[in-house]
Amino acid sequence: MESLPALFSDLALILVTAGLTTVIFKWLKQPVVLGYIIAGFLIGPNFEWFPVISDHTSVETWSEIGMVFMLFGIGLEFSFKKLKKVGGTVGITALTELVTMCVVGFVLGKLLGWSQMDSIFLGAMLSISSTTIIAKAFDDMKLHREKFSGNVIGELVVEDLEAVLLMVILSTLAVSKTFDGMQLVTSMLKLGFFLLIWFIGGIFLVPTVLRWARKFMSEETLTVFAVGLCFLMVVLANLAGFSSALGAFIMGSILAETLEAEMIHKVTTPIKNLFGAVFFVSVGMLVDPKILVEYWWQILVITGVLLLFKPMSNVAGRLIAGLGLKQSIQGGFCFSQIGEFSFIIASLGLSYGVIDEFLYPIIVSVSIITTFLTPYAIKAALPTYHWVSTHLSQNWLNHFENSDRGIKVKSGKKVSMASFIGRQLKHIIIYIAIVVALLFICFWIGSFVIAHIPGLWGNAIAVAITLTLVSPFLWAIGFRHTLVKTTHKLMEHSKFNKTLILSIFILRFIIVWLVASSVLRHFFNEAFWLRLGVGVSFGHWINVAMALGYTLLLRVVSPAMKFYKRIEDSFLDNLNKRQSSQVFAIPEILQENCHLQKMTLSPDSPYAGKIIRETDFRDNYNVSVVSVERGKQLFELPKSDFQLFPFDKITFVGHEDHLRLLLPKVELFDEQLIQEHEESEVDLYKVEVRPVSPYVGVALMDSGLAENFDAMIIAIERDGQFILNPSARITFQPADLVWFVAQKEKAEILMNYNPD
Repeated sequence: MESLPALFSDLALILVTAGLTTVIFKWLKQPVVLGYIIAGFLIGPNFEWFPVISDHTSVETWSEIGMVFMLFGIGLEFSFKKLKKVGGTVGITALTELVTMCVVGFVLGKLLGWSQMDSIFLGAMLSISSTTIIAKAFDDMKLHREKFSGNVIGELVVEDLEAVLLMVILSTLAVSKTFDGMQLVTSMLKLGFFLLIWFIGGIFLVPTVLRWARKFMSEETLTVFAVGLCFLMVVLANLAGFSSALGAFIMGSILAETLEAEMIHKVTTPIKNLFGAVFFVSVGMLVDPKILVEYWWQILVITGVLLLFKPMSNVAGRLIAGLGLKQSIQGGFCFSQIGEFSFIIASLGLSYGVIDEFLYPIIVSVSIITTFLTPYAIKAALPTYHWVSTHLSQNWLNHFENSDRGIKVKSGKKVSMASFIGRQLKHIIIYIAIVVALLFICFWIGSFVIAHIPGLWGNAIAVAITLTLVSPFLWAIGFRHTLVKTTHKLMEHSKFNKTLILSIFILRFIIVWLVASSVLRHFFNEAFWLRLGVGVSFGHWINVAMALGYTLLLRVVSPAMKFYKRIEDSFLDNLNKRQSSQVFAIPEILQENCHLQKMTLSPDSPYAGKIIRETDFRDNYNVSVVSVERGKQLFELPKSDFQLFPFDKITFVGHEDHLRLLLPKVELFDEQLIQEHEESEVDLYKVEVRPVSPYVGVALMDSGLAENFDAMIIAIERDGQFILNPSARITFQPADLVWFVAQKEKAEILMNYNPD
């Protein structure tokens, strides 16, 4: 018989060991991620009293897939629109932590007597937290709905982006031993360009395809489609020089804006759990007791410094960003570990040969220890907050808490000149990025056309295709104009404003002309004009003139405007589709204080079976029910006498804090999947109708079996044939075998029933 690949036995060992350890940790009421790490240690190469993994390469591949699904799941729960909402806060916090830990790590490395490069890499590794570990801890501890969790996830995303930039900086230092600022700027622009293109392209294409395919979608096809899109973005991110985790997160964020987001999250969660288990088991396999013994004091020192300075720097950043003391401590204590990006940074240093080999196992050991401690650090946040709040003066408490208290209202404000210029520049940058991405595609198409249609016609067709495809976006760059009345008022305000605004409009016109000139120069190059017998200099001026004529024509041509309007409307519709599917949209001015949240009513909830008037939604939680989904039915603005049934999907409106308090009482689902009930007293029995029985010739409906004995007749065996679920009009005949369901006591009475 053909032997199985080693991967099968390895996966059996991984999953069985992980399953047993996680059951034990659940019994101990500890996070299951700790059980996964213990399982990895037990089956790793450093534990001699247990079977070990044989195919490490395949297991590493599976663990990377686990990291991809973890980031994909995070993206599904945290969209780019949410990131924009908390962008300023998480940016300040992440930058504060990054700078602090890089400096602390460098100083610590020098105090330990390490080389300069070892110290630099140590600072970089200590500055990046583990997205997967924190996400898993949130899953296990049911913290995703907490107020601080949104900022934490947003900051983790920013940290991942920072890690990409750190790797660029460290690569430059490793190769040239000098800091190349230009390469850093180039890498940042490259990252921003690809994020913008992926987001815009994804929002435009993915929901459109899903809308078309929605009527053909089952759970199976939706799962395959979503996972396929996830790995497609992973491949694109890798080709662009970024991490696979970043690509998975981006696709999750794109799908988060679709109507299918909740269903995609539901069908992919089991896959994420499976591969995520392999990932954390593989982390546990890296634990080496020999290294812990040899470098124990360095590991303890680094761990202690990390646990002290990393949460403190994060809390400080949150306070600087204006978050309240409680939210700052709760969020800051989540950042008490290092993770997968730290391993990647260490591997980078080893590949360039600029760090000592002992640094990698030390950083892995620190990661393992801090991973163990992360859930306990998160649990320690609230007691720490209570201790700090009791030891701070009232003035300091008021200072910290005022930034996170009360109702925040954004009133309408006039558009200033600075905001007008910022809006113009933002649009120019976005459209230029789209045009550049389209030009890459069009130049490739043009090369294909020229190769198959040689001669002048091939070049002309390539130019026509390129300019046609980019025309809507070039029109938007050069001539799209909104806020007309505001613009006129700003121009009338002062001559300086008028000059500046006209300069911006001229700049937009010049950008369009330059892009058109670049397209013409690309296809109508020197070789093209020489084949026509035209001088190169004269051909150059022809290109300039044609580009100017194209730009002027674009100003007045309407198809470009109409086509762009359709593209923009489609994009905005896809972007806001999930929000617009709600009963109503919350205006931006109310979004700080008013939220819509959908909850599924548990059968164990105290509200199940009650009418709305009998609930305490308004009195205790100050929330209102705006709609109820029941199967395919939607009940909008239900009345006070509307009865709530289990598994109803109820949409509430209220403050975020009040909704968070209500959630555990509505979605009250037991973690135990299988509920064991007491043994039933109901069983299946049979009795023969004797010739002297009083039931002979009596119809089932007149027999009184249900009323007198609580018996349900399910079959009658007559002449070797079964009559299943007999009609109420059927009459009993001698020798009938009657099969019935009843409780034991009443069944015995019926079988021994003798009217005499």
